[in-house]
Amino acid sequence: MAAPKVQLSKILPAWQWLQDYNVPKFRADLLAALIVIAMLVPQGMAYAMVAGLPPVTGLYASILPMIIYAIVGGSPTLSIGPVALISMMTFATLEPLYEVGSPVYIQAACLLALLVGILSSLLGIFRFGFLIRLISHPVIKSFIIASAVLIALSQVKFMLDVPLKSGNVIEFIQSLWQYISFTSIETLIFGVFAIVFLIYIPVFFKSKLCQSFAHSLQFWVKALPLVLVFISIALIHFLHIDQFGIKTVGEIPSGFPPFAMPYWRWDLVIQLLPGAAMITMVSFVESISIAQTTAFQQRSELNSNQELIALGLANFSAGVTSAFPVTGSLSRTVVNADAGAKTPMAGVLSSIFIVIVSLYFTGLFKQLPLAILAVTIMVSIWKLVDFKPFIETWRYSKADGIAMWVTFFGVLCIDISTGLIIGIVSTFLLLLWRISRPHIAVIGLVEGTQHFRNISRHDVLTSTNIVSIRIDENLSFLNANTLKEFIILEVSKHPALHHVVINCSSISNIDASALETLEEINSDLNKLKIQMHLTEVKGPVMDRLKQSNLIRQLSGHIYLTHYQAMHQLDAQTFS
Repeated sequence: MAAPKVQLSKILPAWQWLQDYNVPKFRADLLAALIVIAMLVPQGMAYAMVAGLPPVTGLYASILPMIIYAIVGGSPTLSIGPVALISMMTFATLEPLYEVGSPVYIQAACLLALLVGILSSLLGIFRFGFLIRLISHPVIKSFIIASAVLIALSQVKFMLDVPLKSGNVIEFIQSLWQYISFTSIETLIFGVFAIVFLIYIPVFFKSKLCQSFAHSLQFWVKALPLVLVFISIALIHFLHIDQFGIKTVGEIPSGFPPFAMPYWRWDLVIQLLPGAAMITMVSFVESISIAQTTAFQQRSELNSNQELIALGLANFSAGVTSAFPVTGSLSRTVVNADAGAKTPMAGVLSSIFIVIVSLYFTGLFKQLPLAILAVTIMVSIWKLVDFKPFIETWRYSKADGIAMWVTFFGVLCIDISTGLIIGIVSTFLLLLWRISRPHIAVIGLVEGTQHFRNISRHDVLTSTNIVSIRIDENLSFLNANTLKEFIILEVSKHPALHHVVINCSSISNIDASALETLEEINSDLNKLKIQMHLTEVKGPVMDRLKQSNLIRQLSGHIYLTHYQAMHQLDAQTFS
């Protein structure tokens, strides 16, 4: 009877944590849910605006996806729902195809979420969780920073109340130049005051004046966006400042999100598929990175393939509940964990609170100024804009630094999806370039030891009739000729050479092309009456070499250690 139970817990992780659920855990999850909901309501509506959708769809995207993830997902604190980056990618996918905010645009957003759900689930079922390793961390960082800049710029139109374009920086500057004279000064002033509120109130709460209340003020710091929402609604309602031209959200329909399959047409699916694939990849990378961080801190198990399936089902549920693509939110996950959430029940409780808001309190938000939602996004997203990683990465690795800058300018100057593709391609090109130019060193014996080191870095013993070479890379068609050229150069430098010894300690794989090159090197050296030897060959490599002609044709020997080879070939020098 135990075996089915274990299997069920793998498919439905909720089966495991629900068995140990108790009142103390419920209290902790309830408190965390209350704190997260204070962020989620304004964020959800704001991110829907980023996607070019009605604000209520942001609430819809925060209901069923969180419940589904709580059942199928593995992270106890990951908060699934609308996020700025995926909302921006949704907008970038749909805006060229449909009129923003139109019924067909909204239907396409739902279909996009459905496609993301299907793609993500299929990747998880067929165990493609390893795909996260295909995007380097520098590219991910650069992509997020550049996207944060674009997302912040996309909200300037609500601050100025002018129709600015924000697909890339060039479009933004051109449209800003065109419409700057039509700026609504009243809306701008209102937005600037809101920015000052969100930036400097937390600074005041952290000052010496508030040190004695610091612990009790933590909730209010996290809830400041919601506080700002209610203050702005009160100003509109009681002081009627909307008469100065400050635009508001307007009527928000109340009730449960409508359950329906999005309109499905194959030509529409083909149009949306490239964008859906990009969103699938980015949402998985973002979600799994956040989940892995919290899993590491809480020492909980996490399966990347299971996370793909959970994310896929969450997006599928978003698609059938009139919402748009979702993923894990970094800010809400951190707040959820810091607030003491113990299990995914915190997400379920958050979704229940969103249902209550959708049923009974949507009327409160019809007088919410659009500029306030824009400010909420700008202040929260601007924290991600940090150029230190660019400098640090450039200092450590010029290749990774180039990939970061190429990604950054690709996102800013072209668009989000193209910028990411450019970043990934540049990473692979630079990786191939590095592999094709491996570090190869002539090595000698460190006197008094059995260790061999680079002759250009250490004072070592060498022999006039032996050249010892170490290549610090797997041998493949990309770099085999580089090794051959290096050996030819060394042979030309040493007229009295009798032996070439290749240290294989850093080689874990030799492909067919490299094997042929080694056979050629062995043959060419043999014609010069120079023997080729191999040392410290790893077991898996040796297993493959035994099936090749190289072993049978090798002019020299294969030694267990490099010291053994050198001692046997020139005992007088290496004794």
